[in-house]
Order: sequence, then C-alpha cells, then structure tokens
Amino acid sequence: VQLVESGGGLVQAGGSLRLSCEASGFISDDYAIGWFRQVPGKEREGLSCISSKDGTKYYSDSVRGRFTISRDNTKNSVYLEMNKMNPEDTAVYYCAFDPATWIRTCPLSDLVYNYWGQGTQVTVSS
Repeated sequence: VQLVESGGGLVQAGGSLRLSCEASGFISDDYAIGWFRQVPGKEREGLSCISSKDGTKYYSDSVRGRFTISRDNTKNSVYLEMNKMNPEDTAVYYCAFDPATWIRTCPLSDLVYNYWGQGTQVTVSS
C-alpha cells in the first residue's frame, strides 16, 4: 500500500488548507484512513478518521468544528479540509491506512495503522 500526501504549506492564522491523501496498491474496498500530525518532541496526535465502508467519521477534540474529513472512493483519496487554523496546528501531517472493515466506527489510534504516508509540513504563522 502506498500513500501520498499533498497540500501542505504555509498559511496565516485564520486561514485554510486542504490536504489530500491518495492511496494505491490495495485490493479491498474496505479500509479506514486516518489523519495524524506530529510536532518534534511530541507524540503523534490522531486528528480524524473515516471508514470507506459507511463513511463514519471521527474527530479529535482539538480539531472538531474546524477540520473536515472527506473521501472520494473513485479516486481512492481522502481529504482533510482545515479551517480557522492557528499556530498550534503547525506540524507534519500524515495520513495512514488500515485495510480492515470498519462499520459505525473508525480508529484514531496510530497503533492500528500499518501503512503511512511520507508526511507533509503545515506551518501556520501568527
């Protein structure tokens, strides 16, 4: 499984960015994709996840109401729309893939995911 993230960059506080994660190299249509971020010296933080089976979405408290996860199954892609960004959102953002069936739930723990993208830097200036 290969994951390619894109869309990171520099944005001013209050602005928006949209991250993309394109997945390839798998057979099953059933999977979950999660978005995570990590700041040097800190643990990786789970932000949001989505189930391909039924579209269930979860958000962490830190991004709920500001970030929106969405999917396009025809493109095997998942997106993270980030709004009202603040400097605390500065981090390397990763998408991750779990080839399992998730119904009415999806995992926000990084321990579940075995496949990871290379990461994309997001910097929010004050």
